[in-house]
Amino acid sequence: MAFTFESQVIKVAKECNIEGTSHLCSLGLDRCWNTLEQAVNRGRLRKACRVPSRIGVDEKSIALGHKYETLVYNIDAGTVEYVCDDRGQGSLKSYYKQFTQEELKGVKTVAMDMWDSYIAATKAYVPDADKKIVFDRFHVMRHVMDAVDKVRKNENQQLTETGEQILKATKYLWLWSEENIPEWRKEEFDALRAQDLKVCRVWAIKENLRHFYRYQANMRSYFKHWYFWATHLPSRTDQKSS
Repeated sequence: MAFTFESQVIKVAKECNIEGTSHLCSLGLDRCWNTLEQAVNRGRLRKACRVPSRIGVDEKSIALGHKYETLVYNIDAGTVEYVCDDRGQGSLKSYYKQFTQEELKGVKTVAMDMWDSYIAATKAYVPDADKKIVFDRFHVMRHVMDAVDKVRKNENQQLTETGEQILKATKYLWLWSEENIPEWRKEEFDALRAQDLKVCRVWAIKENLRHFYRYQANMRSYFKHWYFWATHLPSRTDQKSS
């Protein structure tokens, strides 16, 4: 009977916060936390300690004041493997230290953001880490979109000083994916892309990088050509996304 009630508490806790769980289950907060903690501890004891072949590493903000936890998860199983306070190099190292070098050789991929501490910890413990670290799409595209917006801001300021207002209120036109631009703004956007603007080029660079993640053939070749184009002098043809 106790396990049946505990199962009910866990189901409720999956749907709302701990205060809501306490109210709906008529339990004190301490009892709720104890119930969840006992269930987690039983699950951890049953779980085999082995390193997944494809690992994801991410940070999670847990409170105000820039407090973070490091999460390690199994990409294939979709399960959380490890949680550690902080997001420093030591936090991820504490996960890797559970395993032998032989076990860590079985790691095929470590997906993460571009946080230096995670990169350093992975290189210190995972054999051939340089070939296994993959920067996840969300963080890569966030950096690229930040760059697009920076170019737009700078160019808008320069144009405004000369009396031009064509980039005013266009921020999201350049940040939206091409297919997500509202119908009522497509004509406006097409007219902007026909202009000789720096933001047109960086928008095209951003859109073509999006295609990279859907590319099924030779991704290395695609990225090599994209990188060459993105880092060399622009031409007028660059203003159209391929």
